[in-house]
Amino acid sequence: MDKFVVYNIKTLATPLGPAPKSGRAMADIKVLKNAYLVAAGGKFIAVGEGAGYQKYPYEKIDAGGGLVTPAFIDAHTHLVFAGSREDEMQRKLRGESYLDILASGGGIHATVAKTRAASEEELYRLARETLNKMLLLGVGVAEAKSGYGLDKENEIKTLRVIKRLKDEGPQRLVATYLGAHALPAEYKNDRAGYIGLIKATLEAVKAEELAEFCDVFCEEGVFTYEESREILAFARDLGFKLRIHADEMTNSGGARLASEMKCRFADHLLAASDEDFAALAAAGVVALVLPLTSFFLRKPFARAREMIDRGAAVAIATDYNPGSSPSYNLPLAMQMAVLGAGMTPAEALTAATLNPASGLDIAGFKGSIEVGKDADFIIFDCPNLDYFFYRFGENRVRDVYLKGKKVVNNGRLG
Repeated sequence: MDKFVVYNIKTLATPLGPAPKSGRAMADIKVLKNAYLVAAGGKFIAVGEGAGYQKYPYEKIDAGGGLVTPAFIDAHTHLVFAGSREDEMQRKLRGESYLDILASGGGIHATVAKTRAASEEELYRLARETLNKMLLLGVGVAEAKSGYGLDKENEIKTLRVIKRLKDEGPQRLVATYLGAHALPAEYKNDRAGYIGLIKATLEAVKAEELAEFCDVFCEEGVFTYEESREILAFARDLGFKLRIHADEMTNSGGARLASEMKCRFADHLLAASDEDFAALAAAGVVALVLPLTSFFLRKPFARAREMIDRGAAVAIATDYNPGSSPSYNLPLAMQMAVLGAGMTPAEALTAATLNPASGLDIAGFKGSIEVGKDADFIIFDCPNLDYFFYRFGENRVRDVYLKGKKVVNNGRLG
């Protein structure tokens, strides 16, 4: 099916453009009623209202009076790892902090041990299962980080798994090297030595073209502002795009560094200040909020409303990982951003489509329903965007199309 029309769309909702929407413009989405779309060669060739679709002699697909949006984009996941950490949940419930658990040898260190012990094939199988589940939730693009191997051999093993998944499709994957996720136990007393290893690994990753981005966890007890700057500057000189885990637990200068180095994303931002938000907006950095992480760690949501009011471009992602966000449910993250962080449904849609596409440098062909872009879209079993947010926690995705190919059919793969 190369050419087709989707008609009887009760509501079609999409942001527009090839660049991120910031501040009040995030709510400026296009909403069509009694809509249709036309696709050919994997691209949108027409979008409109009424009966204009009838002139196209293509296969007709009835949307059943449902909602249609662009396919979702999850711009922050730790997709590839082995094992789980449910044993730490009771410690969190007793009041131990994320950083306390990490310092005791748990947290990231526990997952590193399991990921190092796993074969590349096992890691591939686990990640493939997760990607399939994400697809059923409408996720057509996902960023995927390393960061649970930490030594050169195992970080590259992780990135090769991501490359294999990317080559297979159907989702588009964007790979990130996150060697600066934690200090490995074997380098506990040699921070400079580990930063040297990160630089050597960056060179190897670049040589194999295994990642587009470099990320750093800039946080008290992890990597300092100065160390993060050193790593990111080295990565930038090698040609990597930059992003940063910024000010999640404490204001450690991560958001400031993201602004200074003009990173594509500053992620988390729970402890960032109003001045940080304004600086991110001025620098054109996408502020990425992760509501599922806040929920799981029982922390306040990042202040997305204030970020938008100060002119920032905000994106929403899951932070899927085994320790602080063991959920890949991007629709739920969007709903939490509306119900808990003060975003509007229109802003949340932009934050899960066009804005992450822009940060990932793919907004020229992803992130919105408009002529010339890839025909990536979702047909929902609900009548409008408000209903999608109102019925939180339910999977209302009926069909998913990526590049014009149906990859989810009535809630099932294929």
